[in-house]
Amino acid sequence: MARDIYAYREVAVESFEQGGEVRVRPVNGQAYSSELRVECSRRLRDTAVYPLGSYFLVSAKLTDRLGGLPFLYVYHGDPVQAMTPQQTKAFLAEYRRRRI
Repeated sequence: MARDIYAYREVAVESFEQGGEVRVRPVNGQAYSSELRVECSRRLRDTAVYPLGSYFLVSAKLTDRLGGLPFLYVYHGDPVQAMTPQQTKAFLAEYRRRRI
């Protein structure tokens, strides 16, 4: 089955530590809650590659696989862009302008 590219949106995400594990969540200021779980490549959670607190621009879609809790899914084969805090702020500012 082909992937529906129109279901995917650009989302800024960040890595963080929770319960001794590195996880990824959406950055505040977007349509998605920062409490929402993000399923992505393990490489984004690898602190040897990206330090804790790194920001990324990903293409993600909201899903709830078989009626479970909703989460953001990032296809492992899609390109991921690491962002600086300044680039993240600029992305969020642009996001807010497009929303109005």
